[in-house]
Amino acid sequence: MVEGFISIVFMIPLYGCLLWSYYEPEESVLMGQRWMYKEEPEISEQSIRYTKFSSLAIMIGMPIIIFSLLTEFYILRFSMVILPVVLFVGWLKITADEEEY
Repeated sequence: MVEGFISIVFMIPLYGCLLWSYYEPEESVLMGQRWMYKEEPEISEQSIRYTKFSSLAIMIGMPIIIFSLLTEFYILRFSMVILPVVLFVGWLKITADEEEY
């Protein structure tokens, strides 16, 4: 019970950062690095797609993994294998031919 409460409390700020990163990918990519440029840098579409995909995948996968670790549902522990596979397939799709997008 206590582990679940602590997990939820620590996940709230992380979810806030992930939501911000999903809705404002340009700002999140440049966070802390804007001072290095004299002019506004241009972020590639591939980088924006990757930022949005990784934010969404972590927002979906993180609760599943934490829930499976805190409960006795052993079938959900298979999600620790599935999430890296999904991230890899998404990375392949993002880095594939940019002409398709």
